[in-house]
Amino acid sequence: MTRASRSDITRRRLASQALTGSITEPAQVVDRMLAVQAQDLRWAKWAVAVRAPGSTSADIDALIDSARIVRSWPMRGTLHLVPGPDLAWLLGLTTPRLWAGAATRRRDLGLDEATIERARTVAEDALSGGRELTRAAFLALLERHGIGTDGQRGYHLIWHLAQSGTLCWGRQLDAQQMLVLLSDWVPHPRRFERDQALGEYLLRYLAGHGPAPLTDFAWWSQLTMTDAKTALAVAGGQLDTLEVDGVSHLLPQSSDLGPLGRAAPGRGPSAVLALPGFDEYLLGYRDRSFAIEPENLTRVVPGKNGIFLPVLVRGGRIFGTWRRDWQPRAITVHPAPFTPQGAASLQATERALHEYARFLGRPVQVFPAPPAVPAAP
Repeated sequence: MTRASRSDITRRRLASQALTGSITEPAQVVDRMLAVQAQDLRWAKWAVAVRAPGSTSADIDALIDSARIVRSWPMRGTLHLVPGPDLAWLLGLTTPRLWAGAATRRRDLGLDEATIERARTVAEDALSGGRELTRAAFLALLERHGIGTDGQRGYHLIWHLAQSGTLCWGRQLDAQQMLVLLSDWVPHPRRFERDQALGEYLLRYLAGHGPAPLTDFAWWSQLTMTDAKTALAVAGGQLDTLEVDGVSHLLPQSSDLGPLGRAAPGRGPSAVLALPGFDEYLLGYRDRSFAIEPENLTRVVPGKNGIFLPVLVRGGRIFGTWRRDWQPRAITVHPAPFTPQGAASLQATERALHEYARFLGRPVQVFPAPPAVPAAP
């Protein structure tokens, strides 16, 4: 075990998260991160692209449409982008606990096992052979088969069928993602025995998020601590440990991080980054104090409502938020630093926001937000 400083952890996390370095391929970003939160697909695309400078929204679309990356619910009951071949084994680890946790909701909605199995049969009959349906068309099909989808029943039927590995989201058509059979969409998944899968899960989390404590992995994956400890027993020979403030932080032994460890111009640890809402740099850890002062966290999650705003990062620290307004011919963005910024910082922030516009292929106008409001006590 090696002693380290908090700044060491921050620097290494920037590299493992591909926020510094020379990576250029968006598929490699998702491989490294393993899972990128994606309940807002437009933000998820930027989360990938900001880690692969020069890539565009169309580049991410092409990866989704080819099943190189897939959108589904692999963990925490939340949509993520994951490498296509990795989805099935992830579901094998996370589904049993999520399924048990949703029992009360299923009962409240009247979704017994027989109803879910009927819906599964409808899905397999309608989508086999590479066919696809929009969400609305699939729900209408269920209704025609006598399976009610009113209220939240439709959403939960799709969620349960995806969680159990029957459905996933496929290609995009007219701003909608199509529902497909996972077995058709990703015909050659990676496979592991359960303990091997646990070890792989921990290694991949740390490769894209480390250094981090084992408790952060258990929180992020929503596995039990028993499973997390099994993962550590399997993968421990490939890990190093840093001690910070008396807490052990794990990281892969290949700590130089390959191409991610060599910063390209403008990609060093002091660069300003405009990260999306729900970004893994903040959501990937239970303890977020390495990225933001606790008193500023309420500015990123106003009202503690679970909605994470886009953030501005410099030197690994979050120093503000930003928002976007969609206009017919351009995008207006409003940076909102927590404290007044000097000219150099403002110029670097504007460059970061223009990079977001380049990713979208649309003009951008940058307007300062009103003066920062003091954080709530």
